[in-house]
Amino acid sequence: MTISLDKAYDYCKKLTEKSGPHFSVGFRFLPPAKRRAIYAVYAFCRYADDIVDEHQEQALEPLLQAWEAELEACYRQKAQHPITIALADAAQHFPIPKEGFLGLIAGCRMDLEVGRYASFKDLMIYVDLVATTIRDLSLPIFGYSDAKGIHLGRSLSTALQLTNIVRDVGEDLDRSRIYLPLNEIKAAGYSEAELIAKVKNEAFLKMMAFQCKRVRGYFDEAAYLIPMVESDSRVAVSLMRNVYVALIDRIEKKPFEVLDTQIRLSLADRAKVVTQTLLENKG
Repeated sequence: MTISLDKAYDYCKKLTEKSGPHFSVGFRFLPPAKRRAIYAVYAFCRYADDIVDEHQEQALEPLLQAWEAELEACYRQKAQHPITIALADAAQHFPIPKEGFLGLIAGCRMDLEVGRYASFKDLMIYVDLVATTIRDLSLPIFGYSDAKGIHLGRSLSTALQLTNIVRDVGEDLDRSRIYLPLNEIKAAGYSEAELIAKVKNEAFLKMMAFQCKRVRGYFDEAAYLIPMVESDSRVAVSLMRNVYVALIDRIEKKPFEVLDTQIRLSLADRAKVVTQTLLENKG
């Protein structure tokens, strides 16, 4: 029996809010059609990412191929999964490009093949697949008035992904992955062996300070995207940025925590960011 459209969207909403409690804070401030569409987009991407992160004991390529096949079915309006049923509907209302999802899946494949990045240039190949594609999928929903929004959207998506990388250092180590560029680790006087051993020293702090400063540069540039998106999307996009800036604030205060714990903002901290953002966007 085919699931109803309302239940399909509700499935996407619940998955998004559970898996992306920081990323999705602003979604609830979107008008209904945009909110439902962005939930569907995020849920599709989250599902693909979870294939790689949560099925380590299985053969992952067939699972990715099956999800890719479901994407093709989605764009032929023959979806079977709750996520793609919702996405197929969203794609009827917004020009959401299938190519963005294909790029995201290609990025997930990189996680199966690449566990280290020699330089930031190498890392950005991955970031463009898993993050810049999110720009391509989101901006048609948010709407934007200036072609510069494409470049600034890349700045925001890059900042979000680099924040994830800095935040999840310990988790990624537990999956035998290092996303921090190896040449930058070395330049800080740290080493891959020390990172794997989760050694806490001044070199690690120096490395983290460099990473966080670069992320802030991308967030500073991304601030210029806000007035370019449609007025009913500005609070949502502002919150995508501001919640993650608050994460960087937290990481900079206690950098060693990323080695041992999941860095998350409390509900109270998120509420504070929401209040400040609403005041900034008032009027």
